[in-house]
Amino acid sequence: MELYALLKVIWWLILGVLLAGLAVMVGMDMGIGAALRYFGRTDGERRAVLNMIGPHWDGNQVWFILGGGAVFAAWPMIYATAFSGLYVVMLLLLWSMIVRPLGFEYRSKLPSPVWRSTWDWGLCVSGLLPMVIFGAAIGNMLLGVPFHFNWRLESWYTGSFISLFNPFAILCGLMSLSLALYQGSAMVMNRGEGAVRTRASALGAVSGIMALVLFTAGGLWVARLPGYVVTAGDDPSGPAMPLHKTVAVTAGAWLHNFTAHPVLWLVPALTYVSVLAGTWALRRGWSHVAWWLGAAGWIGTIGTVGAAMFPFMMPSSSNPSQSLTVWDASSSQTTLLWMLGWTVVFVPIILTYTSWAFWVMRGKVTPERVEGDDHAY
Repeated sequence: MELYALLKVIWWLILGVLLAGLAVMVGMDMGIGAALRYFGRTDGERRAVLNMIGPHWDGNQVWFILGGGAVFAAWPMIYATAFSGLYVVMLLLLWSMIVRPLGFEYRSKLPSPVWRSTWDWGLCVSGLLPMVIFGAAIGNMLLGVPFHFNWRLESWYTGSFISLFNPFAILCGLMSLSLALYQGSAMVMNRGEGAVRTRASALGAVSGIMALVLFTAGGLWVARLPGYVVTAGDDPSGPAMPLHKTVAVTAGAWLHNFTAHPVLWLVPALTYVSVLAGTWALRRGWSHVAWWLGAAGWIGTIGTVGAAMFPFMMPSSSNPSQSLTVWDASSSQTTLLWMLGWTVVFVPIILTYTSWAFWVMRGKVTPERVEGDDHAY
């Protein structure tokens, strides 16, 4: 394989790693926010839950920035097409996430029950909505996005905002939310005690099973879904030019890679094994083990989608032959090479300081401890 084609594959894998990191770390925070009023039945319990992720939630957002930055630099055509065509969805995601820092900072500033309840609901919505949008976005990639290019490579989006929230996308969104609730529950179990820990164990077990049910339903749906197959013209070492290939749309085509390479079935199997074992671990009280198994479940889920779609990254339902693939939507070889060098340096640094922060801030968080801490949320 030529260097340019190899770099494209490497950056496709790196993007998968960044999406998995986003799903695990940001999804954990979002899951806790979405279930805040379930975990905590009193004001003290809710403050305790918020302070469990208080030292980490803003640092975890680095995965969101890394993911967006990687798409911008490594796959600029995908960035331009997605962020322009899906502009309203991006704004909805942004507005919902803006509420999170406001909720953390302002919720406990006033003793009024109405004030605090309002911010609690804001944190719930700002946790639930982004995870549904994240899953729905992946679902729409499998369905195909209604866009096409003109001769100047200007992209035109021909769909509507409402059409993005179709039944299959909603199913994927609920799957994403279920895994986020599982991951958040494992975190609350790690740092909670008493009733809060018991509620987290129950919710984690239920959400884990629900995630597997939705994952199975989505897999059966995808097996009958029209998929995309390149039939001619896609050069792995070619330039960023998506107008010179031919793509066919065939029912069940998203399973072709699994048929050609049966070893890929281990990727969805990872989701089943990890989440089932994680649900059992939650019931046994092994919250740290359950957390890592939940992370493996996210990796299996995102890996399954990537394995099914490769080499497609953003299929076009308007003009399938103008779909964006790993081979024809990337930056130049020099750009990918320089980015890879910096990634090798900085990603380990991010993993190191994130691990250090979790280690330093380990331990149980209780309502009594929060009430006596002037610096607590």
